[in-house]
Amino acid sequence: MGFGMTDKKADLAGPGIGNYEELEKILPNDYEPLLTPKETMLALYEAKSFIEKTMCKELNLFMVQVPLIVDVESGVNDMLDRDGSRTPVQFHINNDYNKHPVDAQVVQAATKWKRMALRQFGCKPGEGIITDMKAVRKDYFLDHDHSAYVDQWDWEKAITAEDRNLEYLTKAVEKIWKAIKGAEKQVQKKFPQLKSSKYPDLPEKLKFIHAEEILDMFPELPRKQRETAILQKYPGVFIYGIGWTLKDGYPHEMRAADYDDWVTETKSKDGKPMHGLNGDILVWNQVTKRRHELMSGGIRVTPETLKQQLALTNQMHFLNYPYHKAIMNGEIPLSIGSGIGQSRTYMAILKKAHLGEVSVTVWPKILKDMCAKRKIVVLE
Repeated sequence: MGFGMTDKKADLAGPGIGNYEELEKILPNDYEPLLTPKETMLALYEAKSFIEKTMCKELNLFMVQVPLIVDVESGVNDMLDRDGSRTPVQFHINNDYNKHPVDAQVVQAATKWKRMALRQFGCKPGEGIITDMKAVRKDYFLDHDHSAYVDQWDWEKAITAEDRNLEYLTKAVEKIWKAIKGAEKQVQKKFPQLKSSKYPDLPEKLKFIHAEEILDMFPELPRKQRETAILQKYPGVFIYGIGWTLKDGYPHEMRAADYDDWVTETKSKDGKPMHGLNGDILVWNQVTKRRHELMSGGIRVTPETLKQQLALTNQMHFLNYPYHKAIMNGEIPLSIGSGIGQSRTYMAILKKAHLGEVSVTVWPKILKDMCAKRKIVVLE
């Protein structure tokens, strides 16, 4: 069965399912939660502490404070995509009878802030920061793995120009996987009921593959279906090169032009020309039987690749913002970093069907009712 270009275009719009009739078909009807809400919290904090310690040790990072709100004028808020469809929550702080007001935004992610922060915290190449980032993304459709409240381990590390290659990126991703996989094993020691034949564990190793190679394998399929297809073969993958326009005329997914580097030319293992020094970790969710994204990030833009990407996306006016000027003037370090979804990771490790089982946020009544019928305990 072939898919028209309209399917591929619609698929670029990003995450989520789109309506509750569709979600009703997706939520599992035979779900067996392996932990009570109390055990879930104990296990979650065990995993959180293990992942943070391991990330710090493996990637040479230290924990830092991270903003929940930023000044609009700073330009450091994350716009999440290229088409401006997801806007941050914004509010006016009167302050001093409106004599010295501040217009603030709630962060959608800390991607730009943390690269600037490397300078603030005096990070030398090979040293970096990790944050316990909380954000609000009000424009998502609220389903089983998208919520308006977002929690991430947002980390960033200063690197040298020589480190800007696929090998360096791959090693960093393998270290992250070691932390996630290690947390799964650690939590299962305390809660052996998480070992379940019904819901297999995460794979020991990730399969690294380029978005361009996946398109060659499944040229007819839109992106999410290509990811679903590749996850049938390898239950954990890291997809390189997200944001570059592929030969079918569409990027694997839209990516903002001003943080990840998705234009740099690279080579696949068998020597074919490829693009991009960034990517995503995706796993097969054994409970919902769906693709499940855990991480997005990579090596960040240089002055040259920032200009190239802004030109490709018609956003050259961004060069007037302080963050973009700091990159252009070499005032902030070259870096690598990513956002790892905390609740998404807990879902995978604790074998959960819904984000609401591991985080407390707002959900519409229709979704809470659907969950209640299926033994999915949504926290309130």
